[in-house]
Parts: sequence; C-alpha cells; structure tokens
Amino acid sequence: MPTSSSSIHSFPSSLISKPLKPLKPSFLTTFFPKTLTLTCTTSQPSKRPTSKNSRKSSYGTSRRSSLKKTFNQEQVVFTAPVSDDPVVAIIGGGMAGLVCALNLEKRGVRSTVFDTGIHGLGGRMGTRIIDPQPLIFDHAAQFFTVSDSQFAELVDSWLEKGLVQEWQGIIGKLDVGGQFVSLPSSPPRYVGVNGMRPLADSLLSETSLVNVVRPCWISKLDPFNGMWYLSENGKPQGQFDAIVIAHNGKCANRLLASSGLPLIARQMKRLELSSIWALLAAFEDPLPIPGGAASSPFEGAFVKGVDSVSWMANNTKKLLHSQNSGPHCWTFLSTAAYGKRNKVPQENIPNATAEKVKAGMLGGVEAALGLPKESLQKPFYTRVQLWGAALPTNTPGIPCIFDPQGRAGICGDWLLGSSLESAALSGMALANHMADYFQSGGARPEEFAVGLMNEFQPLGGHDIGQFPGLESQKQTNEAQAYELAS
Repeated sequence: MPTSSSSIHSFPSSLISKPLKPLKPSFLTTFFPKTLTLTCTTSQPSKRPTSKNSRKSSYGTSRRSSLKKTFNQEQVVFTAPVSDDPVVAIIGGGMAGLVCALNLEKRGVRSTVFDTGIHGLGGRMGTRIIDPQPLIFDHAAQFFTVSDSQFAELVDSWLEKGLVQEWQGIIGKLDVGGQFVSLPSSPPRYVGVNGMRPLADSLLSETSLVNVVRPCWISKLDPFNGMWYLSENGKPQGQFDAIVIAHNGKCANRLLASSGLPLIARQMKRLELSSIWALLAAFEDPLPIPGGAASSPFEGAFVKGVDSVSWMANNTKKLLHSQNSGPHCWTFLSTAAYGKRNKVPQENIPNATAEKVKAGMLGGVEAALGLPKESLQKPFYTRVQLWGAALPTNTPGIPCIFDPQGRAGICGDWLLGSSLESAALSGMALANHMADYFQSGGARPEEFAVGLMNEFQPLGGHDIGQFPGLESQKQTNEAQAYELAS
C-alpha cells in the first residue's frame, strides 16, 4: 500500500483541501490593469461570438507576436454573480485535469474535459499497443511513487479497483559499460495494470458530473456576458462559468495569447520545458541485461554517461510479466540535451531525423549495456516519438494558479514538480480552491487570487521526471560512494 510520509514539497497537504492562502487585498489594485479592462456582465450589449465575427486565430503567428499579445491584451473582469450551478471547462485530459474534474465533482461542480487525445486520455500518460502480437509500450510516464498522504489515499482507491499495481521488477542505475546498481525496493513503485493510458481512461468511468469531449483542440476562448465561450477552429464547443488550463507548451501559449487573461498567460510563458525522444523497440530475443539482486536482469534503469539515452525499461516484463517468451518490448527515453539538440516539429518529424535519432539511441543502448559496437540485435519493430514539451525545468512551487477576475485557473505537474503525484496534487488544489470561490459567490475576488505573480525557480530531478521518495539521502550517498569506487 502507498506510504503516506510527508510531501517533498514545501506546501503542506492541507493546501489541497483548504482555500489557498490569499494574497493581500492590495493585490488586485496593484496588478490588475485599471485602464485596459474588458468587463463582462449579464447585461453587456456586446455581440455574441461567432465564427464570422471572432478575432483572427493566433495559430501560425510568430513567438514574438504571441508574446506581444500576451503582455498587452486586455484583462477580462467578470462582474456578474457566480451561477448557483456553475459549469467548468477543463482544457487538457492529463492527470492534473482529470483529478481536477473528479474533485470538482466531489464538491458538486459540473465540468467538461476537452482533450486532444485520439487514442485516449492521459496526456503524458501514454501507452501504445500494436496489434496483432500485441506489442505494448508505456512511451511517456514510466512509473510513479507516493510521498503525500492525500495522493496515497487516491492511489489506495486505484489499487482497490485494480487500476494500478506495484512494479516488483528490479530498477536501478546503469553506468556506461554495463555497470548496474539496483535501487532499494522502497518506496513502492506503481504502474497502470494495462499501461498508464488505460489508468487515465478509467478514472472518469464512474463519474456523473463530468463530461468528456475528445479528440478536441480548443483554439479560442471568448468572454461574453459573464461566460466563457469555447470553440475549435470556429466550431462552438459550449459556454462555461469558469475555465481551467490543464496543459502547457506552445498550444497553451497560443490559446492564452489573446484570451483576456494576461496574468495567467504571463505565468504560463515563464514555464520552460524540456524535449525528450522516445524510442519504442521490439526484439525477438531477450537483451543481454546486467543482473541485479540474485543476478536477475533489471527491468528498468536510469542510464548514466550516455548522451542519447537516459532511461530504458522492459515493458513486456513490467506490464505482461512475461519472462522468456517473446517479443520483448523496450522503451528507451533520451536525455533532455539530446532531445534539444535534435528537436524538430513533433507533428511532422522528417524521416532523416527519425532514422538519425533511432540509430543514435540504439547506439546509446549498446554503450550503456557494454556491448561491442553494432552488436545489438536488430529490433523487428521501432517507432520514434518526440515529446517536444516534455517536462518542466522550472517551477513557481505553488499548487495552482487562479485568476478570480477572469474566473480562470491553471493546474499541472509543473506547478509543484515533474511527477504524476505533483500533477494530481495540483488538480486537487485547484478544484477545491475553485469550489470555495463558487461558494463565496465571487463577491470577494481579492481573497482568491493566487499564484499570479510567483517567481519561478529551477527544478531538479531525472531527465524523465521526479519520483518522490525514490532516492533518500542514504541512497544518494551510497550511489556516490559507488561512483567514487568505480
């Protein structure tokens, strides 16, 4: 069962279920523009947005023009009373957005989750299944750990429903040349029973107040008469009392560039994200893997000293528990430096780049395992994918962001760290904060503004994310001692 030790974050768990600490009353008068204000009331005689009269989409604009729009746009100020039965639009169906929807439901608030996923929900909780074998790969989030008590309760419920399981296989650190040191089995490591994406798809299976729309790419936010009107390339997608941005990267920046939410847009612009290549490879025979405890081969390893690879995992053993029978499905993830150096538009990866990355990463696997050059068996299936907006490298260190004047919030792992736990805690925090705001009737917005001016700090961790509790100080010292000895 998940442990429930204190969180690694500087914010106590109580912030997840209680209103976040309000900023000083002078905040609104200091930071919200007085002269550039678009006020939305129930009687405002403005024309309802349509595909014909809506402003020109920001898609295709340059980064410089998007930045200019972000910092010069008018601030939306909703003055109409909050509805007795508010409905929230959540843009992004990753862990943060899903947990936000679930916790809004617990507070009796309806929501609609909009997600771009064609194959399913989950964002970076991606699992790819290739028929007819089948081949199965977790090609983004690899596993997660638990350190926060409220996240532990959530994971307990997933265990009871059979959605997650402990990953019992050996994982550790693999130094170039095949030198492997296993990590202790504590804290427990968890994975989705059938992969990470099925876990995400299952979270909303028993909800009654959450609607899901996918695949849908919200491209426009229009404030009108106290409501937010959402659209996808001119196609209306409904009206909502409040909005949640639960994704990030260039698409979120474009969406916010002319939304009427300059303070939220400014915070999102400060976020810096890494780029990571994923190589999915299936082999007929087992790879020559160094042993761990009792000479058993490892199932996952943080790779050190190799430029092109930072992580490798045997999905066949992790998810299917197959020991000897093939095929053998492996996920290899690149370093952030390699991802940055070989970054291209992820929607249209040139064949030459794909081949270069595949060769470079397979060469890195050889070096990590200590194999002679070009001796690694040739995989019968490969696929490369670029996560162009992979993981945060900086953070404001606060559970969520909320603009009460524009009735808009942000949740995501980057607000606290770069882990699945951070994403869940952020979704919980924003849901409870917004529910408290709705209960207040919106009459005291100065009490609910949060995170709009927080400074960002560098964020550490592995290239593939953070795993709270995985490496204690003792383990770190042991690893350093090993490195010095070797």
